[in-house]
Amino acid sequence: MKNIVVLTGAGISAESGLKTFRDANGLWEGHDVMEVATPEGFNKNPELVLEFYNQRRKQLLTVSPNQAHRALVKLEQLYNVTIVTQNVDDLHERAGSSHVVHLHGELLKARSTKNPHDIFYCSNNICVGDLCKNGHQIRPHIVWFGEAVPLLEDAVAYTQMADILIIIGTSMQVYPAASLIDFARPETPIYFVDPNPALSSAKNLTVISKKAVEGVPTLVASLIDK
Repeated sequence: MKNIVVLTGAGISAESGLKTFRDANGLWEGHDVMEVATPEGFNKNPELVLEFYNQRRKQLLTVSPNQAHRALVKLEQLYNVTIVTQNVDDLHERAGSSHVVHLHGELLKARSTKNPHDIFYCSNNICVGDLCKNGHQIRPHIVWFGEAVPLLEDAVAYTQMADILIIIGTSMQVYPAASLIDFARPETPIYFVDPNPALSSAKNLTVISKKAVEGVPTLVASLIDK
């Protein structure tokens, strides 16, 4: 079986009605990114940060996977598929994808502030005073700005083995995720699905200038036909 790696960004989730955190002026739901997405912001005002993610978590539970999420699942019939996502939602998993690497963490998980490996499922609000089993405050399992990206090496390894690379709904401006394309082998075909594609000149590149819900099902159908 050939290996397909799919790199997804906020664009695919936005089409399920999920708000993207960052708007045109760089604010995250009206907050400066330094306030709600950095360790320093959490240390300064944990109540604000926890409530920010509580609201994101509530919204996530009201939306469903879209046609693009569901189309990617069909690729598993004929390919080894790894989805490397910048998104913190669980829409790929809910659609049925079996191998998803979350570069930036997962909104429906929490972890201890003292032990980064003490990670557990959490769909409820997290409040100041909520403790892990060892008595430490818990926090969202999100990779904040300034923190290491623990699964980056795994994502690089999968990309290096990819026979086909598909990029969906990302600006290709958030690093280190945007650098993954550099690890694809020179002969690897790359498909970029985005209504405003940020790539135009990469080798072996096919640009599909459509929204994910339109472009991904068409691309998947063509790859299955091959």
